[in-house]
Amino acid sequence: MFTFYFAPNTCSLASHIALKDAGAEYKLKLLDFSKAEQQSPDYLRINPKGRVPAMVTPRGILTETPAILGFIAQSFPEARLAPLDDPFAFAALQSFNSYLCATVHVAHAHKLRGSRWADEESSFADMRGKVPKTMTACFELIENSMLRGPWVMGDAYTIADPYLFTIAQWLEGDGVDIQRLPRVMEHRSRMAERPSVAGAIAEQRG
Repeated sequence: MFTFYFAPNTCSLASHIALKDAGAEYKLKLLDFSKAEQQSPDYLRINPKGRVPAMVTPRGILTETPAILGFIAQSFPEARLAPLDDPFAFAALQSFNSYLCATVHVAHAHKLRGSRWADEESSFADMRGKVPKTMTACFELIENSMLRGPWVMGDAYTIADPYLFTIAQWLEGDGVDIQRLPRVMEHRSRMAERPSVAGAIAEQRG
C-alpha cells in the first residue's frame, strides 16, 4: 500500500494515472495549495521540498515525477509500463521524462513561480511574457522530433504517456497555439479515453 500526496492541476496527475494503470493499492492525501498545506510542518516532514507529488512506500518516501513513475513501472512489471528488459529503451524513456521534468515544467513554472528565480516584479512580468514562446518551442520539439508514434515511445503505452498528457493540459493556459501541435493533441485525446485517466481525474476532483 502506498500513500500518495497530490494537488489538483499539478504534475502529480501523471503518477496518479500510472498507479491506476499498474493496479496498485494506494490511499490519497490531498494538499490544498490555497491554504499552503504543501508548506505545513506535517507535509515538510514528508517532503522537505514542499512540492508534489510525494509517495510513501514500505521502503521510504519518493519524490520527483520521473522517479515515482520509474518506481511504479518497475514495481508492477506485469503492467508493462516500461521496457524493463531493454536498458537502452528504458534510458530513452527516462530521457523523455527528464526533459518534461527539467525543461518543459520549468518553462511553464515561469508563469506563476517567478519568485523561485528573481525578486523584482519587472522580472516576473518578463518571465510570464516569455512562457508562450518557450512552451511552444518545447512542444514543437516534442511534436516534430520526440513523439514516436501513437504513444510517446512508439506503439507501446508507457509511463511517459501520462506525464506528457498531464503537462499538455497546460498548453492553452500557457498561450500555446495548439493548432500547431496536431500529434500532441491527438495523443491528449487518446489518453483522455483511457479508464485510468478518467479514474484518476475523478479522484483528484473528489
